[in-house]
Amino acid sequence: MIPGLAWRHLGCLLVTATCQAAPPPLQALIDATPAGAVLRPPAGVYAGPAVIDRPLILDGGGRVSLDGGGRGTVLSVRAAGAVVRGMRLGNSGDSHDTMDAGLLVEADGVRVEDNIIDQVLFGIHLKQVRNAVVRGNRVRGRAAELNLRGDGLRLWNSHGNRIAGNRLTATRDVTVANSSGNLFAGNTIADGRYGMQLIFSPANRIAGNLVQRNTTGIAVLYSDRVALHGNRIEHVRDVAGAGLAFKGSGEAEVTDNTVLHCTVGAQTDAPPNPEARHRFIGNLFAHNVTGMYFYGEKGGHVVSDNRFVNNLVQVGVSGPGSARDNDWQGNRWDDYEGFDRDSDGIGDTPYTLYYYADRIWMETPTARFFRDSPVLELLDFLERLAPFSAPDLILSDPRPRWQNRN
Repeated sequence: MIPGLAWRHLGCLLVTATCQAAPPPLQALIDATPAGAVLRPPAGVYAGPAVIDRPLILDGGGRVSLDGGGRGTVLSVRAAGAVVRGMRLGNSGDSHDTMDAGLLVEADGVRVEDNIIDQVLFGIHLKQVRNAVVRGNRVRGRAAELNLRGDGLRLWNSHGNRIAGNRLTATRDVTVANSSGNLFAGNTIADGRYGMQLIFSPANRIAGNLVQRNTTGIAVLYSDRVALHGNRIEHVRDVAGAGLAFKGSGEAEVTDNTVLHCTVGAQTDAPPNPEARHRFIGNLFAHNVTGMYFYGEKGGHVVSDNRFVNNLVQVGVSGPGSARDNDWQGNRWDDYEGFDRDSDGIGDTPYTLYYYADRIWMETPTARFFRDSPVLELLDFLERLAPFSAPDLILSDPRPRWQNRN
């Protein structure tokens, strides 16, 4: 027997009772497909990695799998206008340095639709891409410690793309870096670290997404003019996590979002430019430890027509500051103690929020561990019953909503 064949035969015996031929490479079929044509490989498993370097349509019909063999990126697209549809991509390499992924896109106008990507380090990576469509894909990462996973979706220096209807689970983050003018709509992002993080990425729109069971929901970092509309962020319970977080960003539009069961519903600092105000309008903050939290508070927020329901603390502020410099108008507070005697839907007196013993854990972060302890609860009760000193006024909403405030 030829020595090489003997080793192959022995390997087959060690792995399985019958020796099966290695899957055929998909690259040969890609190379044989002319530009503009549709490649529909016969159903089965094919060997990767593979590269699409011409504008063709690769349509797996839900019956074709590409196995990366644990080396590098499973499928790379380098041709403008190419389409990858109905494929199953898996078994990438494991290098964070080279960002081994299920799918790498490096060309404009590419469409990535209805694929399943699993057992990969990074999921989908858009690198210097414009006007791509990434829609209806399912991405699942490898079983690994959270910080050692790759991003389920990563955009770098990519603009004007549409990311819609995808489901990303058990990956690390969705990272958008140095990328502007993208739309993220109707995606589900679950069981990761950051649901989404935008870094130096202005003018993105994030609408109608479900973000759940991550350590942080959506973080907007040094990114101006970001709009968040109609998203649902829930079960963000990490001790330092927030459903929505803003830092160093201006002109955020945060409208009609639902933020449930988070450590902090929305956490924000003052915008760098006092005129570039954050606008929180029509949101629901419910069943959070803290509804909204302001750090380094210097004003610059419009907070209007929101609902604050069953939060342990409605609004928190770091250090000795207050939230009075913000514009509070027409919010619904479930702990409002006033009346609406003229039945106009507006409370007769302002909603005011004072801090008593709450100030201890807000000014001394290490005291947060004792926040719900009987001692602090008793101290807070005594402070409200007979204050030892004048309590701090944190905010005043002059026209609180009355009807349907819960």
